[in-house]
Parts: sequence; C-alpha cells; structure tokens
Amino acid sequence: MKKIITIFYIIFSYYSSLLAQNNEKPKLVVGIVIDQMRYDYLSRYSEKFGDGGFRRLLKQGFNCKNAHYNYAPTETAPGHASVYTGATPASHGIVGNYWFENDKTVYCVTDTNVELLGALAGEGAASPRNLLMHTFGDELKIATMGKSKVFGVSLKDRGAVLPAGHAGNAAYWFDGVSGNFVTSTYYMDKIPTYIEKFNQKKLSDKFLKDTWKTLYPIEKYTESTIDNTNFEQKLGNGKDTPTFPYVMPDIIEKAKKNQFKKPVYELLRFTPFGNTLVKEMALTILTEEKLGKNNQTDVLAISFSATDLAGHAYGAQSIEVQDMYLRLDRELEEILENLDKEVGEDSYVVFLTADHAGSYAPNFLKSMKIPSGFFDFKAESQVFKMRLETKFGKGDWVAKFDDQNIYFNKELILQNKLELEDFEKLAIEHYRKIDGVFDVFSVNELVEEGAKTAAQQMWLNGYYHKRSGDVLIALKPNWLDKGWYEKGGSNHGSTYNHDTHVPILFYGWKIPKGKSTSRRINITDIAPTITNILNIQKPNGSSGEPILEILGE
Repeated sequence: MKKIITIFYIIFSYYSSLLAQNNEKPKLVVGIVIDQMRYDYLSRYSEKFGDGGFRRLLKQGFNCKNAHYNYAPTETAPGHASVYTGATPASHGIVGNYWFENDKTVYCVTDTNVELLGALAGEGAASPRNLLMHTFGDELKIATMGKSKVFGVSLKDRGAVLPAGHAGNAAYWFDGVSGNFVTSTYYMDKIPTYIEKFNQKKLSDKFLKDTWKTLYPIEKYTESTIDNTNFEQKLGNGKDTPTFPYVMPDIIEKAKKNQFKKPVYELLRFTPFGNTLVKEMALTILTEEKLGKNNQTDVLAISFSATDLAGHAYGAQSIEVQDMYLRLDRELEEILENLDKEVGEDSYVVFLTADHAGSYAPNFLKSMKIPSGFFDFKAESQVFKMRLETKFGKGDWVAKFDDQNIYFNKELILQNKLELEDFEKLAIEHYRKIDGVFDVFSVNELVEEGAKTAAQQMWLNGYYHKRSGDVLIALKPNWLDKGWYEKGGSNHGSTYNHDTHVPILFYGWKIPKGKSTSRRINITDIAPTITNILNIQKPNGSSGEPILEILGE
C-alpha cells in the first residue's frame, strides 16, 4: 500500500511540476520598435556602442540575422500593426499611413468619434478602430479577463495606438502643438494625474533650449560621411548647413524667419531629444502603473520615432543618424536597468525590431556611382491625366494619386459605361516607359491571376481591396520621390532589402543567450512567438509562425 501511495505521490508531483512549469510566464513583455532601423546598423556602429544597450541584447539574447518584412509598402503604420498582430496588411487592413477610402483620404488612426486628452489642440484624436485584427496584447487581455495591463507610447500617434491594440489601457503620443504627451477618450474620460505631472515638467521646453552635439568628437564618426554634404536636408530651414552643433534656440529663431509653418515642438522629432522624451514617458508608465508587479503578465510597447525623422531628413549615411543611434543605445541601457530594478532580471521579455528599414540618400549613392534617382510623381500624374482625357474625354478619371497608388474614379467610369480594365492598361503602358519605374501592375489582375514574382507577392500581401489602389507603381531600387528628397534625405516603402531587412532581437525570460539564426524570419513571426511564450491564443489574423529556435524547439 505504501508503495502505491509513494508511486502516486511521485506521479502527482511530476505532473504538478510540469503544470507549474507550463504556467510559468514572464511578468512583463516590452516591445521596442525603432522607426526606420536598418539591420546593418547593429554591426556598423557596434564598436561605439556601450555594453548595456544593443550589445547587451546581442550578447545575452537571441539575434534573428535574416529578418525581413514580407509585404509592401514598408511604412510606419503597417509595420507597427504587423509586428503586434502577426498579420500582413492584407489581413489587418492598415495598408499605409494614409489611404483613399469612401471618396476621402483616411489617416490610419484618425477617429472623429473621440476627443484629444492632454492638450487644448493638436494633431487630432486617435484610436485603433481602423485595425481589423487582434494584437497579441488583445489576446492577453482576453486570456486574463482584462486583468493584464497594456500600454503604448511613441512620438507618433500611430506608433503608440496600433501596438496598444483595441483593448489597451492607453496609448500616449507626443503632441507637437502643446509639447505634451496626449491620449484620447477612446481609452479614458480623464488623463491620469501622473501624466499631467509628467507634462508639467515641461521637458519639451527644456530641450528646445538645448544643443545637439555629437556624443564623441566628430572626427571619430568614420562609419558615416563627412558632416557637410548635399545629401542632407536642413532642420526646419533653421540652419545654413546641415551640420553640428544643432543649437535649438538659434534654429527656432531662423526657422521662424524662414516661415517655418509647423509648431516649434515639431523640431524635436528630428533630434535625439525626441527619443529621450519617449524613454522618460515609458519609464514613468512602468513605475506609476506598476507594470510587471501584478499576478498577470503586462505589456509595454515603446516606439522610438526620432530615428525615422532623422533618416528622412539626413539619410542613412549621415553623422546625424549615427549619433542618434549611439545616443539611443544609452537610452536602451537605461530602460534595461530600470526593468532589472522594477521587474527583476530574467523576469521580463524584451523584443526589439523596426517598423521598416530605409534606403540611402540617392545623391550619396550617385557619388559612389551606384544607380539611384528621383521620380517626379506630381509631374507624371499631370501628364497621365492628360493622356486619360485624350483617350476617354474630359473628366476626373482619377479619384486620387497617392504616390505609388492610383485610385480610379470607378463611379464615373461606370456612369460612362467604360471598363476599369482599359484605364488600368493605359496606366501600365504609360508608366512602364518612364525612367525610374521598375514595374507597374493592376492589383485586381494580380489578385485574380496570382503573383509572378516575389516582389509582386509582397505587394499582394500588402493589398486590402477596400483601401488599396487600383494600379501600383513600383520604382527601381534607391529611387525616391523628387518632390520630397531631391534636396536630401532618404525614404522607404519598397520591397527591396534596404527597406525590408530589420533587426529582430529577443532578450530576457528563458530566451536562449548568445544565440542567433540566419534562417529567414518574417516580421509576422514576432507576435506568435510572444503568444507561444505566454501560452495564449495566437492573434486571430496572424499568418506568422513561432520562432522555434527562441522557444528551444
């Protein structure tokens, strides 16, 4: 009898330990998205990184060396949505930062049914209502009956709102009019007292009086071009040259004389001060909301956007971009140190990635005899409209030219008993002859016949029929819009590696240390990896798969 009891006890203990092991979860998941970060920044700037930021994540975490976006356009809103849903725009519906729907241009997170909180005026109120699928934070909320806390914070509203998901406790973003962090009535009726106190510190005003200098002597920045080139734009037209130091009061004064039309707080978005604001806000949420100190796992989604604005203005080859990443490295170190202190080392999971990568400035590439150029979307759209009227008669045949997307006026075409296919064929024939164009295709035809190339499949993965255009114009590698970038800077959005190859780093709770994989990983694999770690349902629209190497399988 004693033997039977002993055996039963051993079996019971074994299965109890297995059950306990299966129920173990990290206390907190921290998602860090760095806007417009190329994967090669990790190696190019590595010698100048400290030990506590990127280097800590690489040495003590897991590195997916060959991680890519598997759709286009590679833009901010679709990127954040895909990271947190594990789905492509074809499923989650965020097909761009803007799109054309129901005869009007729609911004990805604008919601006229809610109001802004935290400022008297600003960019407008926002919510995640345009997002069609669940985030992993939504699934966590469902699994815990709402007990888990989920927060998003960013300079950009879309960088905070989409990661926070539908059920998030709050998303906070930077308001360029007031210099405050704000939210909307989608999340709450009144902004929390601790957020009001944070805004009352007036950190934005402090940074407007500061100077951005290089972290190290400028001659040490050998991984970048010289400081003064024609590859860069001038910050707010507030300087004669795009060079260090950036004395903010002087820039503001000159920008106003040059009729800078935006609020001066917007200038902070182009400097490391913008990232510091986000870091300070994120750490405030961490401590005030006691994240990671509850019985359920919490989520903190942090998006650093100043890197994107710097990439657009200065280009990936610039000292400005390099210095911003060296300073961001220190911000990451501070975040990790605070997580150790507030949550406990090895009690949280961090993943770090980017919403897209980015190309080099075309003028820089030209200086190295590498093919690149500028495409004049505005001028070519006028020429194409004339061709349409020559063939089909007078009429507003195009409802919207949206950079690479052409939205035809289907109602007018139908009224005139014409065929949409004829308009699409003319667009394809017209744009394919223009220098700088790599491919032009009808998205409807692509849906019906299937993709013939890997690039076409990526555009198909980014297509949602209610919001995407009828004809898509894909440019050659390193070709950018002349209207925006002829004076300097760089962009993203294409299917090429310079826009798709991003870091994916995992670190913390039970993550294999010092490991990596060169196997191709899709950005949509992040969310199902997190839900697998948390032992909860995969997001409802996710097409990604868990990264097995991280799970020890």
